[in-house]
Order: sequence, then structure tokens, then C-alpha cells
Amino acid sequence: MNLEGGNVEFLWSSEEIMSRPHEYWPIVTDIARRNKLPRITRCCQIMGRKEQDELTGGQIFYPCMQCADIFFLKADICQLGMDQRKVNVLAREYCDDIKRKNKPIILSHHMLPGLLEGQEKMAKSNPNSAIFMEDEEAVVNLKIQNTYCPPNFVDRNPCLEYIKYIVLPWFKEFKVEQKTKNGEKTYTSFDEISADYVKGDLQPADIKPALAKALNRILQPVRDHFKNDETAKALFQAVKGFEAAKLPNHISNEQDKRSLLMENPIEKEVESLFLKAEDESASSNSSNAQMSVEERFRIVRSIGEECIQEEELLNLLTKKPQPICYDGFEPSGRMHIAQGVMKTINVNKLTSAGCKVKIWIADWFAQLNNKMGGDLNKIQVVGRYLIEIWKATGMNLENVEFIWSSEEINSRAHEYWPIVMDIARRNKLPRIMRCCQIMGRTDQDELTAAQIFYPCMQCADIFFLKADICQLGMDQRKVNVLAREYCDDTKRKNKPIILSHHMLPGLLQGQEKMSKSDPNSAIFMEDEEADVNSKIKKSYCPPNIVDGNPCLEYLKYVVFPWFNEFKVERKAENGGEKTFTTFEELVSDYEKGDLHPADLKPALSKALNRILQPVRDHFKNDENAKALLKRVKGFKVTK
Repeated sequence: MNLEGGNVEFLWSSEEIMSRPHEYWPIVTDIARRNKLPRITRCCQIMGRKEQDELTGGQIFYPCMQCADIFFLKADICQLGMDQRKVNVLAREYCDDIKRKNKPIILSHHMLPGLLEGQEKMAKSNPNSAIFMEDEEAVVNLKIQNTYCPPNFVDRNPCLEYIKYIVLPWFKEFKVEQKTKNGEKTYTSFDEISADYVKGDLQPADIKPALAKALNRILQPVRDHFKNDETAKALFQAVKGFEAAKLPNHISNEQDKRSLLMENPIEKEVESLFLKAEDESASSNSSNAQMSVEERFRIVRSIGEECIQEEELLNLLTKKPQPICYDGFEPSGRMHIAQGVMKTINVNKLTSAGCKVKIWIADWFAQLNNKMGGDLNKIQVVGRYLIEIWKATGMNLENVEFIWSSEEINSRAHEYWPIVMDIARRNKLPRIMRCCQIMGRTDQDELTAAQIFYPCMQCADIFFLKADICQLGMDQRKVNVLAREYCDDTKRKNKPIILSHHMLPGLLQGQEKMSKSDPNSAIFMEDEEADVNSKIKKSYCPPNIVDGNPCLEYLKYVVFPWFNEFKVERKAENGGEKTFTTFEELVSDYEKGDLHPADLKPALSKALNRILQPVRDHFKNDENAKALLKRVKGFKVTK
């Protein structure tokens, strides 16, 4: 290969991507979010996989990344094999999608078949299917001798393919020494060879020795280089010692398979990050000066409807005075009361128990999930609006850190993306698809490739932020459990503890959860007093029934934690004024019929309006907040 003159440049993907992550990954994720999963899986041939195989998440990343490479390298021409055609066509389709005029030109070269009968292509896992560049002369002779070469047939004849695509382009001729018929003959075109072969004037017994001889002439300088050059020799020995990517059938245990695979940079990077995180955790002191471990445990545990696992939580609080708690949100529109008030209550509890809370503003994730039409600027406006609400609500920000995912990921790409890709390659696609609930999608939806990226990235966030506790809703449980499973897979001792808080239902009958696309399903943080009154008045509140009653859920998870009481004002003939100090007391009266929806609803509206009034005042009196709210209200909310 002519490497002179600077016209050939070798680029290591790992180095180039890590040095320019702010350019590379936005292209990858944009390609992923614009393409449905079936379109991406059709490209899996580029990895030697077929669509029918059970793919991993990593094999969804691969086509998106290869497509992005073309634009990242500013390529005008894609010169790859026919087996790469689908992903190259994907790049041209992407140009149509983004209205890019200059599409990459595709030059797809021919793919040589395997040497044995029925082999459409060569396989590195079958050494007899191909000639390898370091094959010795005797090995080449033996392989060609055993090659499928049917007399008189040119099509699908591997010997003739080698002559057409290797020998003639290299030497401009093919010399045959025939002992029986026509003696020595030199061919200068493939058509000439084909004509003689079809007629039977040229036999396999004539072609094979001549082909082996020609191939050995080509390979001899390579052999000499790897015998005489010390650096090349050492490299060759190292490569020969690596395990093949496809392992013997008798190794069935998945962990055994992984232990036999060669070490790779991703695994080393991930392992070093985990060791560092565990060292930091182990260096903590044993007690909190202001509060007993038992009291801290009681406060932290009260947040979660479910805790995985309580013993681990107690152990963490015993050993680490300031655990890291991870919470996150996707800026995707107006904020409902659960996100505003419940999060404030939970965060304040965590910080009071000595925790540090890292709130991950998942702006890049919202773009992946196609929120705000994928417009990152709009998404970031929504993010700033949500922060203003928490400030106005009374969130204690002393031990709270807001971290923008787009900024943090780009600034520490060398840490983040190796974890994401390691999670992706270790998990089959069905396992990742079960996590799609975290995006408000179900398994049945027609997902984009980005929605496969999303769970892998959210799982990686936990380790990237060095979180000890994941404090998210029950709808995020599956991806948090995935993080714990990943710890088992990578033999990481300190698993993240999962505190899954309760999910408030929608206000109307049959609504399991609130929906930002249905304004009547929830109280929003900037709702006016009249809006709150109207929504609560219309809300589903069956007499005597507690289960599935949204009004009682609001009382249990919003009003009681906020005020520690609930005051009902009614006429003397209806029972008179009463203040409930526990939810259990209220439930008892409601089930007996001593507390009627007609009395409960006005009292609930009044309590909610008291909570929301400081937020309304902030968005009326603060010019920056007022401008943010106006812009957010103008955005179209997407699912």
C-alpha cells in the first residue's frame, strides 16, 4: 500500500471519538432517534449477524455509530464491501432526512466467497474458508488444492473469483502451465480465462497450482516482513495468542464465555471507574454527627414505596456519612405536582439525613426521546423552568447539585461512553426493551434505535454519577434493576440501592398515571387557584372507597407530608370542622362515610393552593421566571 505523500491516514476510532465527543455522539444519537428499530436491525449484516439472531444492545449501537463515522470523517466516498451496503444507504437516507445536499457516494466492492462449497463469504472462524495474509506457502497450496472448483462452471467458483479479483488486478496476467493439453499459456483478461474454462480447455488441475503459485508470490513479502521485522513479529505473536471471538460450543455458561474473551479497552476502563468509586465509598467515616444511623435510615427509607435492599441501605448509612443519591428528570414540558412537590419533599428528606443529591437534568435524553421535537434548545429552556419551580417550592439546595447531561457527558466522554457500550453489549435486546417503560413507551410501540440507547445510557448514569442510591419513581424500576444486574455481571460489590417512590394516578377515573398531554389529569405547578379548584371538583372521588381514589392519594403523598395535617371545614350539621393528623385517621372516617367527597374536595383544593401560591408568586414577580414560563407554555408537548 502506498503510504507516501500523506494521501493515506490511519485513524483509531477510540482516540478520535474521545478527542471530539461533542462532534461525534450528537450525530450518533440523532441517527438513532430518526430511525425505527427494524431499519437499524436490517443493517446488522455489517457485523456478520443476521436479523434473526438475538441481538445485544451493542449491536444496535454499531450501525448507528458506523453511519455517523461517514459524517464525522467528512467522507465523500464510502469504499466498503457489499455487506456494508445497507448501512451506507442508511447514511444517504439520513441526508434526505436532515436535508443535507451532499450525500456520500457508495462504492461497494465485491465480496469474495469462502473457498469451500456453499460458502457465500469467508469466515475468520473457519481457517479453511480463506487464505490469510500470514499463511505459509504449504498452507496456501493445501487450501487451494482443497478448494471447490467445479469443471466448466464459472459462477460461484471461488478459484475463478480469486483470479478475477486478486491475481489479475495484481499482476495484470495469469500464467498457467498445462502438462497435458496446451502447454504454458498466459492470460491477460478474465474473459479469456472464462471462455477456456467453460469449454474445458482449462481444467481445475491446471488452475489450482497456478493460482497457489500466484497467491504465494503476493504473500511472500508479507511473510518476510513478519519474520525479519522485530516489531511486526511481536505483534503477530500477540495476535495469534488472542482467543477467537466465537467460542467452542461446549462452553455454555455465559460467565465462562466472558472470562475467555480477550480483555478489551472498554472492560479495563469500566473496571478502573468501578474500583475508584468503591475506594471512595470505603474511605468514609462510620457515623453522622447530627443524627443516629437508625434515624437516618428511617427518614431515607420513608421515601420509597419499595427499597432494594434495606440491609444494604442500613449498611451504607452506617459506613458513609454522605451517600450520593441520584435523581433525574427529562425536561419535557410543564411540571405536575408529583414532580414538583413530591420531589421537593423527598429531596429535603434526603439532605436532612446527610445525603448529597445529584439531580441529573436529562436534556440529551429528552432529545433522544424526541421531546420538544428533538430541539435541544427548547428542552434546555424547559430544564431551567423546572429548576425555578423547585427553588420557589422550597427545595433545600444546600446539598443538591443540578447536572446537565449534555455538558457532563461531553466533558467526561472517556468515562461515560465505555460504560454505556459495556452495558449495551452485555444485554440482549429483549432485556433492554423491557426497560422502555422509563420513556413512557411500552414494549409494543414501534421503537426507534434511540429508545434502545436510552435505557443503556440511564443505567450508565448511575455509575457515572457514582450514585449509592437511585431515588426515582416506580416506573423507573426496571432500568434500576438492570443496573444491579450489571453489577453482578461485572462483579462489582457495591450495588446501587433502589428507592422507588410512589406514582400518583391521574385525577380522572381509570387514569393509572398523570399525563402532561392531558391537562385535566394532573395539577400543574403553575396552575391558577381557579384551575386547581375546577380540576379537584371534577376529579374521581368515589364515596367510602380508598383504593384507586386519586383525591386520597394526593392527601397521602402530597398534603400530609407537607403540612403534617389536613383540615376540613364543614357545617356543624355535617360534622363540623376537623383536623386530621394522620392519613390512617382520615381513611377510617372516609370508609365509614363520616367524611364525604363534597367536604374533602374543597379542603384538598385549599391545601394544594396553599402549597402552590409561592410558585405562582415567583412566576409573576420574577422576570426571568415569567419569561421561561411563557416560552414553555408555547411549546408543543410530545409524548
